Amino acid sequence: MTLMSLARRNGWKAQLLDARNSGDVTGDKDRVVGYAAIAFFEPTRETYGAPDRKFLLDLARQTLAQVSTNGPLPEISAKDVPPELAVEKACFVTLTEKGKLRGCIGHLLPQEPLYRAVEDNAQNAALRDPRFPPVQPGETEDIKIEISVLTEPQPLPFNSPGELLDRLKAHEDGVVLQIGSHSATYLPQVWDQIPDKAEFLNQLSEKAGCEPSAWRGRGTSVFIYHVEAFNEAE
Repeated sequence: MTLMSLARRNGWKAQLLDARNSGDVTGDKDRVVGYAAIAFFEPTRETYGAPDRKFLLDLARQTLAQVSTNGPLPEISAKDVPPELAVEKACFVTLTEKGKLRGCIGHLLPQEPLYRAVEDNAQNAALRDPRFPPVQPGETEDIKIEISVLTEPQPLPFNSPGELLDRLKAHEDGVVLQIGSHSATYLPQVWDQIPDKAEFLNQLSEKAGCEPSAWRGRGTSVFIYHVEAFNEAE
């Protein structure tokens, strides 16, 4: 239980190595004792090499160019997709224009193959972010693209606002804040603009539609995740 608690707290993954029971030895399956060997490990933060990153960034760039002119999503043959990019993953696509946010939309949980998620979220960031008007064709050359591939959010246990602040890791944790029926998230990159932990949660609370200090009250849950982020400037 201690190991599982540490794994949950640190975002470790579990892999079953083997599982047997005493009946495998005695042949009597009526009453058995089970045994398992399970490895816990920290996920590799850099999964995607330069070719994979270029493939996804080029795909997001092509998507941006086509949807800004009311065109369809790019058609990609499955045989042309590297196997690791066909795995279901959650991701966000962030657009900036002259250093300012121009759109950011994504999934917190895996819903579709990563390359499809990049297409969908590039389209949504360009056209459907309610904070901004749709991207116009003349803007695309000035827009920079960043892709963030997410680990699965894990609950962050805490017993007080002070303990929550202590346990958050600035510049590392992506945060999902849930206050009752309200929720919102900030990617880890947002720490660059809001490095103070309390202010980070204040603004995230407001993003969720609550008072800035609402995260300090009861009924608050926090989940954290990490990202592998890459952009066209790299």
